[in-house]
Amino acid sequence: MTGIADLPVWAAIIVCLLVLAGSLFSLIGAIGMVRLPEFYQRLHAPGLATSGAVILVCLGSGLCFALLEGRWIVHEVLIIIFTVLTTPITLMLLGKASLYRDRTEGNDVPAKTVPGPSIADAAANRLPELPTE
Repeated sequence: MTGIADLPVWAAIIVCLLVLAGSLFSLIGAIGMVRLPEFYQRLHAPGLATSGAVILVCLGSGLCFALLEGRWIVHEVLIIIFTVLTTPITLMLLGKASLYRDRTEGNDVPAKTVPGPSIADAAANRLPELPTE
């Protein structure tokens, strides 16, 4: 591996901007975790910020080492793929587990929703009657 001084100036600027933007996303996500009042609201901050931060930092890292070593770096691509796939699923499962716990304990949570008409019914203009209470 050659030294970082061998990196072209244009690439160093792009790498720097990508890593700084990723760091800013991460900082915004951390501030959102601290500032948002409820657990369900706090789920949004890491979900959006973490994925964006990891993508930007890995793109910067991948570009830097790809130019220095003269070949594509697979690690960064795999990190991006796994993070983008697992972060939303993990946060959705955390939200569902928390909602289940809150409902079992009798805490104040949103009511269960009534399923709406199916897409096929809506497309065929066969909308069912809505129940009246």
